[in-house]
Amino acid sequence: MKTDLVHQYYVDGKWMDAEETIDLKSPYWGQVIATVPQVNKEEVAKAIESAEQGAQRIKKLTPLERSEILEKVSRLFKERAEEAARILASEAAKPLTAARAEVERTIETYKFAAEEAKRITGETIPMDAAKSGKGRVAFTMREPLGIIAAITPFNFPFNLVAHKLGPAIAAGNAVVLKPANQTPLSALFTAKLFEEAGLPAGALNVVPGKGSVIGDVLVTDSRIKMVTFTGSYEVGLSLKEKAGLKKVTLELGSNSAVIVESTDDLDDVVKRCVQGAYAYAGQVCISIQRIYVNEALYETFLEKFIAHTNSLVIGDPLDEKTDVSALISEREADRISSWLEEAKSAGARIALGGKHSGAMMEPTIIVDGSEELSISCQEAFAPVVNMTPYGSFDEAIKLVNDSAYGLQAGVITTSIHQAFQAVHEIEVGGVMVNDIPTFRVDQMPYGGVKNSGSGREGIPYSVEEMTELKLVSFKL
Repeated sequence: MKTDLVHQYYVDGKWMDAEETIDLKSPYWGQVIATVPQVNKEEVAKAIESAEQGAQRIKKLTPLERSEILEKVSRLFKERAEEAARILASEAAKPLTAARAEVERTIETYKFAAEEAKRITGETIPMDAAKSGKGRVAFTMREPLGIIAAITPFNFPFNLVAHKLGPAIAAGNAVVLKPANQTPLSALFTAKLFEEAGLPAGALNVVPGKGSVIGDVLVTDSRIKMVTFTGSYEVGLSLKEKAGLKKVTLELGSNSAVIVESTDDLDDVVKRCVQGAYAYAGQVCISIQRIYVNEALYETFLEKFIAHTNSLVIGDPLDEKTDVSALISEREADRISSWLEEAKSAGARIALGGKHSGAMMEPTIIVDGSEELSISCQEAFAPVVNMTPYGSFDEAIKLVNDSAYGLQAGVITTSIHQAFQAVHEIEVGGVMVNDIPTFRVDQMPYGGVKNSGSGREGIPYSVEEMTELKLVSFKL
């Protein structure tokens, strides 16, 4: 599928040719689908200069004017939803049904941002509650930071970009956006819609390129006031070390777990867990990677899980029936294959799948695997789950917490006491009771603890991260 986008980068409200370009290949077809720019250090420096001017322009807009721009972007996405979904299927090998669902969420995310632009408020401070505060009134207000550098991943290249751009623009900031190398087309498409919606020049700048070339420029430039990053733990840690006193929000990896303790509908739980494990080939930060099942349910659960997984359709992302398509690259499939070999050598058994051809990896189930295996303790980002029986609920919670990550977890139980025990004891940013950890809606706070990152996304929470609190005090 050859795309028809104009493949230039976007700076100061203009479409620019880069000195260097690369051919972008589809992960599934292996064919060139576009020629895209690769900006260099000088070109990204010009983008930051543009953002300086853009920050002044967007700051002068009223909350209503910023809201109307975001509302129009949401509307434009709705009008061009199918085109956007096919870009996702092409550049990211996201099955068309999942791509459409992402675009629907993107429409909603910009809608949330449009609404939030009109709700940015401060509070009145009772100064005379202190003895020395008599005769004073004070209030707080929130001001935009200025320029935000947004670095986004490949797995949700429309919606996770929306989670950076939506709140940043709602709050009156300018943005320099560096999309993932494999998914620049969605970011450039987004820039076109913001241009059409009337965003001031320089308020959004999109600079596709290698992180190793331009990443340090974005992170270390003193004009950048905040870096918001979604990606791997290793890159996030390096970024934070270089950022100095800038604000930094990090949404990093996970090896999300679900506990299946008790349920009145095991078939529904199995269906949800299969969906959470294999949606977008497991390339979701909160994809189910570890499943802990009460030993009384384990054999039945495993049997049903295998049967439901076998019903998934693997193939072309543009086929309406496809459930699972290619990983983002053949290199990722090779990595998972080496982890599976390690697991087998350590005595684990592959109950289903385990094979790959090119970037295509079969949905895979591992049983009898220890917690020390790479496939369990590291982030797989692939269609692989490690399934383990347990005896007591306390043991299950301990197994979930035995991880360097802590993004979200799921707990399936008919006991309200166990539900609250899990809520209080599981060490994650979000506990989904009677649901899978892969659940997310776009206005909720989203982020993790431990190696899963710092700060929170979700439009209202991102707006708070992307503004500075100012106190104003009057002596009467």
